[in-house]
Amino acid sequence: MSQPPQPPNQPPQGGFGAPQDPSYGYPQQPPGQPSYGSPQTPPQAPPQTPPPPGQPPQAPPPPQGPPQTPPPPQTSQPSYGYPGQQPPQQPQFGQPQYGQQGYGQQGYGQPQYGQQQYGMYPPPAQYPGATPPPGSGQSRQRMLVIISAVVAVLLIVGGGIWFATSGDDDKKDEAGNSSGGSSEGGDNGGGTAGRTETVDGQLIAKIPRPKVTEQVTAEGLWVTDTVFAKAGVDKIVGYDVTGKQQKWTLPLDGSICWSSRHVTEDGKTAVLFQGAKATAEKQHQGCTEVAVIDINAGKKLWQKNATDGDEKVRFDEVTLGGGTVAAGGTSGGAAWKLAGGKELWKPQANDECQDDGYAGGTKLVAVRRCGAYDKPSLEVQTLNPATGAPKSVFKVPSGVEYAHVASTDPLVVAIDASDDTGSGVSDFLAVDDSGKSGRLRGRIATQQGQYTPECGSTEVEGCKLLAVTQDTLYLPTKEHQSKAEYARTNEIMAFGLDGGKSKGKADAGEKRTMVPLRLEGGDIIAYKYPTYDKGGEIVSIDPKTLKQSVLLRNDDSSARTESNFRPEFNTDVVFENSRLYMGQHYVTDREPIAGEEEYLAVVFGAE
Repeated sequence: MSQPPQPPNQPPQGGFGAPQDPSYGYPQQPPGQPSYGSPQTPPQAPPQTPPPPGQPPQAPPPPQGPPQTPPPPQTSQPSYGYPGQQPPQQPQFGQPQYGQQGYGQQGYGQPQYGQQQYGMYPPPAQYPGATPPPGSGQSRQRMLVIISAVVAVLLIVGGGIWFATSGDDDKKDEAGNSSGGSSEGGDNGGGTAGRTETVDGQLIAKIPRPKVTEQVTAEGLWVTDTVFAKAGVDKIVGYDVTGKQQKWTLPLDGSICWSSRHVTEDGKTAVLFQGAKATAEKQHQGCTEVAVIDINAGKKLWQKNATDGDEKVRFDEVTLGGGTVAAGGTSGGAAWKLAGGKELWKPQANDECQDDGYAGGTKLVAVRRCGAYDKPSLEVQTLNPATGAPKSVFKVPSGVEYAHVASTDPLVVAIDASDDTGSGVSDFLAVDDSGKSGRLRGRIATQQGQYTPECGSTEVEGCKLLAVTQDTLYLPTKEHQSKAEYARTNEIMAFGLDGGKSKGKADAGEKRTMVPLRLEGGDIIAYKYPTYDKGGEIVSIDPKTLKQSVLLRNDDSSARTESNFRPEFNTDVVFENSRLYMGQHYVTDREPIAGEEEYLAVVFGAE
């Protein structure tokens, strides 16, 4: 199997502190792609990794009977997270699990630059896990400071923590609130609840990888009822929904920088791109141009930029929500009205605070940064999309450098308060933003990487491999050894937003691993990865029973091609109209392995 570009040795793209100098090597190199599922290499015995957290110890299974998930390693504290187990007190932000110490590292929230030591506020007795665990002196200090940050947040919202009553999913519109396929105006998919039929997925379309001399960003893939559109090199191309027939080509001034994942009910989306095409002298022309695209018609409805004096403002991300298109980055944020492109706001000179970026959907939410670069304070603001005025403000615990918005409705904020999560997030904070001050509903910890969603390190709206309903967060567990020899498996865990307690799990099955993609019709849409001899699958998971129904089963003969597209590695994965669309974020200049073709995008489904 061919290998993707190697990861860069430069700061990540997007958010506060992203490089503005083209000499930093933009566009960002995607990380290396594992050889998981490659038929070129027969399966080897993988290193033994502990199962996901939360499995209660079990007796060894009998020789006969249904397969059982292997028990977790014995620890000094009870496991939790699966049905029937009452979870212990939640650890503090970024706290190591299973009796681990803090590895001697200085974590987010550590007192620096003359910050006051812990002791301003006593930890509230009702807050889960207020007492730090035993460990090294530095680990104790780190935990105390993090607790102080949490307590400060709780005092801001009223002196304590309250848990809202559980929402009723059947009475609320959940469309547009899951990662990687939401829509501003509603659910485009038509729903999967109650589906029982399974579509045999054939590889029905293969879009060739363009030839380039330098790596080019081509992020963006959208599907409506009539068009499948994919970003390419300095353009966007529309196809019929099977991907076989090209319908239109829309040229852009320069390379794509960021594409909104949101699509309105009438097929509109937003893109951010460079103001000119790359040249030998200047590869990066600046991500300054924002446009709204009509996907169905293949037309650019308007194109805008923002200026600061005589200079165009460079942005890192763009989104749309509540009828507003908003772009943010290191210079602050700007916004335009979706209909017509009227400018609503832009970065202000000498402003001590700035919008790092925005998250869209049915609402518009901003991550706002104030203060010095080395001691920032962050707020997550639910905005009036027409004016930019904050309707609700949630203060992020001090010491956290970046915040991500995993969902806007309900509001779920992801932070990284630990240096060793591996996924860019240590904690998810569910926030009630119905009042002027955001109120913490509950917290779910990823437990040192035992749960494996992905959030770009500096990106505001970059979280994926998760799904959110009005009362539940769904996260994949780290893959672990299954009962079958040399095989791996994992689960998708459900956590209540009110209190963060486990609500159950859905098993991927023997020799399978899976991740949630988004919601459709109230169900969770999940993707089961291909193996070296089996095609991937799309399943729907009932949010109440966690039972699965197979919606699409891809052909085994295409497993090798399918394994080149993995959602955690710079790949868009969209399931619409019983078809699976997969597209790469980057076009590279490397030569493919002899005898192997590489594709910009592929489509699986029935013709």
